Amino acid sequence: MSSWFTIQKELSGRRGAALILLSFLLPLGIWSLVSYVPFIWHPMVEITGEGGSPYMEKGQRVKRELFAQENQRLAQEGAELMTGTRANPVYLPPPHRVLTAVYTSFKSEPRRPDDPWLHESLAHSIRVVFYGFLLSSVIGVPLGILCGVFSCFSKLFEPFFEFFRYMPAPVFGALAVAVLGINDGPKVAIIFIGTFFQQVLVIANTTRQLPPSLLEAAQTLGARGGTLLRKVVLPAIAPNVFLDMRILLGWAWTYLIVAEVIGTSTGITWFINQQAKYRIYENVYAAILMIGVIGLATDMVLAWIGRNVFVWNGGRRNEFFKFLFELFYGSRHETFSFVQKRIAKHADDTTAQLQEPIP
Repeated sequence: MSSWFTIQKELSGRRGAALILLSFLLPLGIWSLVSYVPFIWHPMVEITGEGGSPYMEKGQRVKRELFAQENQRLAQEGAELMTGTRANPVYLPPPHRVLTAVYTSFKSEPRRPDDPWLHESLAHSIRVVFYGFLLSSVIGVPLGILCGVFSCFSKLFEPFFEFFRYMPAPVFGALAVAVLGINDGPKVAIIFIGTFFQQVLVIANTTRQLPPSLLEAAQTLGARGGTLLRKVVLPAIAPNVFLDMRILLGWAWTYLIVAEVIGTSTGITWFINQQAKYRIYENVYAAILMIGVIGLATDMVLAWIGRNVFVWNGGRRNEFFKFLFELFYGSRHETFSFVQKRIAKHADDTTAQLQEPIP
């Protein structure tokens, strides 16, 4: 048992995989219990037969107390009693309906001809996040590195950024609409404001974590100025900066819902609000689930890229990345490694065939 709780020691592959799987199954199990086991919560009654009640309709969901009161009134009047089954509120659909909605919501036509399809709403949201975070990173990453390396940049920018980062990005929505119009401009601006200032400060702090001994060793060997920054500082901090950007990309997604209601409502936020208006809550949950899946898939792809790019940080390049590295950085006069391996394998096979005894 103690092996599960050893400080700063990785679990075995099977145990780690089991806990990763359990992290998803546990909330799903709780959701299933609440949805499918009648005596757990289920505060409503879904009417299956309205009996003699003039107020209730089949399929309507009412509170259990109201259902009991109405049946008591009908019993006193000698009328036919209502029938019903215990149910959860309409805003908590069971898992199987949400999983079905993940598929059917893509095929369901919009209620109005001019409304976008779900895949169009998702694509629009992805574009907004991409442009906002790209703009933030193009400016924020170099500036964060400069603040972490040079004290003059740190003193010039970080005090104001520390002050500005406490201002919620959505409060600039009205100004963004006034300056950039009602379309996508203010949405991109909100994501930029929500990530840029934190990005500069986080990356500056990551840059300062560079071991001084590494810089001293490089300086002893004669590295100075731009060479020191290019050959020592950037390779040393690149893996951690890349990790920071993966985390900050998730931060950008958290601003999406707020950003998309500024100006004209668009994207996945518009879809969620429309489905909630029509009380189709399984589609609301399906859209929220899609956002999580897109974010997780993006993070997994970036983690895979990081392992193949930053090999000096414990990663390992696969054959595809080896080919790309040799294509862009290898010598023009050298054969690609995968070609050399095939030639060597062919030579070994030929040699083995020649050494076989002739019958």
